[in-house]
Amino acid sequence: MTRLDRITSNPDICHGQPVVRGLRYPVSMLLELLSSGMTFEEILDDYEDLERDDLLAALEFGAMTTRGHIQPLGAA
Repeated sequence: MTRLDRITSNPDICHGQPVVRGLRYPVSMLLELLSSGMTFEEILDDYEDLERDDLLAALEFGAMTTRGHIQPLGAA
């Protein structure tokens, strides 16, 4: 199961950076929060419009990009 459809890119949102569902939460920011030790629950409490699947999508996107498998993103 993939959640990559939650990751979008639009030049008018965050300068075209990959974001979650067009919500102006860059994937890179979510990965930084997770790598700093924040739990899913802490992030979801701080950013109430995010969903658990958004964080899983960010992790999936990060894993995919480190393997060099880049695919086109949908527009937000």
